[in-house]
Amino acid sequence: MPDDSELIARAKAWLAEDPDPETREELAKLIETAATAATAATADSTDTTGAAGTEDTAATEELAARFTGTLQFGTAGLRGELGAGPMRMNRSVVIRAAAGLAAYLKDRGQTDGLVVIGYDARHKSADFARDTAAVMTGAGLRAAVLPRPLPTPVLAFAIRHLGAVAGVEVTASHNPPRDNGYKVYLGDGSQIVPPADAEIAARIDAVASLHDVPRPESGWETLTDDVLDAYLARTDAVLAPGSPRTARTVYTAMHGVGKDTLLAAFERAGFPAPVLVAEQAEPDPDFPTVAFPNPEEPGAMDLSFAKAREVDPDLIIANDPDADRCAAAVKDGPDNSDWRMLRGDEVGALLAAHLVRRGARGTFAESIVSSSLLGRIAEKAGLAYEETLTGFKWIARVDGLRYGYEEALGYCVDPEGVRDKDGITAALLLTELASELKEQGRTLPDLLDDLAVEHGLHATDQLSVRVEDLSLIADAMRRLREQPPTALAGLPVTKAEDLTRGTDTLPPTDGLRYTLDGARVIVRPSGTEPKLKCYLEVVVPVTAKADLPAARTRAADLLAAIKRDLSAAAGI
Repeated sequence: MPDDSELIARAKAWLAEDPDPETREELAKLIETAATAATAATADSTDTTGAAGTEDTAATEELAARFTGTLQFGTAGLRGELGAGPMRMNRSVVIRAAAGLAAYLKDRGQTDGLVVIGYDARHKSADFARDTAAVMTGAGLRAAVLPRPLPTPVLAFAIRHLGAVAGVEVTASHNPPRDNGYKVYLGDGSQIVPPADAEIAARIDAVASLHDVPRPESGWETLTDDVLDAYLARTDAVLAPGSPRTARTVYTAMHGVGKDTLLAAFERAGFPAPVLVAEQAEPDPDFPTVAFPNPEEPGAMDLSFAKAREVDPDLIIANDPDADRCAAAVKDGPDNSDWRMLRGDEVGALLAAHLVRRGARGTFAESIVSSSLLGRIAEKAGLAYEETLTGFKWIARVDGLRYGYEEALGYCVDPEGVRDKDGITAALLLTELASELKEQGRTLPDLLDDLAVEHGLHATDQLSVRVEDLSLIADAMRRLREQPPTALAGLPVTKAEDLTRGTDTLPPTDGLRYTLDGARVIVRPSGTEPKLKCYLEVVVPVTAKADLPAARTRAADLLAAIKRDLSAAAGI
């Protein structure tokens, strides 16, 4: 770790190039406070009471956190906390990332190609989008920026629709308010995968000074609503002509950018207008009503449940802040008086069953952390099925893809239009399914029961540990590799795989997979958050609908026991 004088020197060099008045002011104060501490320590190094105060020490520690290393560009692009310095998201980091992407594209012969840029409503997103457009223009590429903050799937659609060579979406998806991010797509409309990430990262590292990066004040195009209209016209295609459109919904945008696009799509489709959760309907980068703007997080859906108890809809729909994910909740309880969130795996199976019934052809795909139920549905329907590594960057690349999903609320139901997860079209398709079932006097949980009887009860859960110190994740992975469990919940581990070695069908990734008798566990570090994630699935045979209550009790007990034993084995 660099000493105080080296940290201050690095910070001053960064400050000299920083184009953002806000982060310049922030960094200047940090430097001044840290320098005061360093001077005091030098003047009285024998003062055992400590010449530097708590605030001064904190400033030095903060400089170390920001200037020891750089934010790494990978297959998730960039994502991190806003602030000055190379370990934070800021205009300097974004300009370097854009310059690296531009150099990569030009080196591949795309010297005058179009780069489309979208952005969400988070703090600094519009600035980062504008900087990216300026860098692309300065590099001789053509740049086009979406007309305003719009859902990420609109950007993914626009890349293919406009024949772009690449796309950039400025978003941190469902991360906390203090974060932002930078997601890169190539011309096929899919997110980058190796080796493109490393090749772009190398060109980012080669940017010596921001003064070497031309950034004109104009020269790029701001797109009109034509691209949004084309996306909305495409959403119609996910629904069956003449299908019922009667299901009534409550909708929350989770303080993000989904509302206007989803309402327009529902109106075009002829569904009843969703009842909005007003407190979360408009974009707000501070996300004031939720601790984390992710429908999966405890408490995030409470306002939706309250609105549903008030208006009694058939279904609750939620998007995450950039609207590429879709969550759903259904009536629950002995008298259907309450509501529960459907797990991502449940929605994934429902959409798959709906598409199969409609005669969909092609390959059904999912990531390895998602429920194996999709494979059973595809097999019975005579459809190709494929597992991929985690992330839609992999799912979207499956040959002949017709439908793909991931348990983290991501669904690709129109891969020819959007080769990424799309929370708008997923919401449309799920509401169509709810409408069809409503016409039959049935519900989404009724269909889940049918699937359990047909294929066995597939119950999934997740053990997710958020950390401040990333070394805790590395320690847990090392512990599991050195002493892999031989049994979990009394079920013997029949196969233990270290996925860093890859498999016959998967490239290497940092993860562990345990196959048990009637269960499966995957452990991996999150690619976008400081979390260790453990994905659990148990399969309980079911012979008749009357067996379901006992099967659910058995599954819940097994999942709880697996969580307990896995926590002990990993030391978390």
